[in-house]
Amino acid sequence: QVQLVESGGGLVQAGGSLRLSCTASGRTFSTYAMGWFRQSPGKEREFVAAINWSAGSTYYADSVKGRFTISRDHAKIAVYLQMNSLKPEDTAVYYCKYGPSADQDYWGQGTQVTVSS
Repeated sequence: QVQLVESGGGLVQAGGSLRLSCTASGRTFSTYAMGWFRQSPGKEREFVAAINWSAGSTYYADSVKGRFTISRDHAKIAVYLQMNSLKPEDTAVYYCKYGPSADQDYWGQGTQVTVSS
């Protein structure tokens, strides 16, 4: 099993910044990718950003490109999401996803991000 601990959520005014962190532990013998998803009330969970663990390639949803930056720490098996220029529509529960392979994944419990207008 893999355990994921997320932190960094909170309340921020529009235009502000937050940095989310997610650290993996347990059976983390290999890592394929890590990423972030989010879910707002009444909506389906949606992709936000991901990073390929070995190559460092990054992927973003169009809605966050240019505002959010995903990064990783190999030694800590951690992934970060720097969120700038936050908008009220970014309000959601943000979930960390850990993928030991392309067809396997684990999810964190989520951290609330609230952006006030």
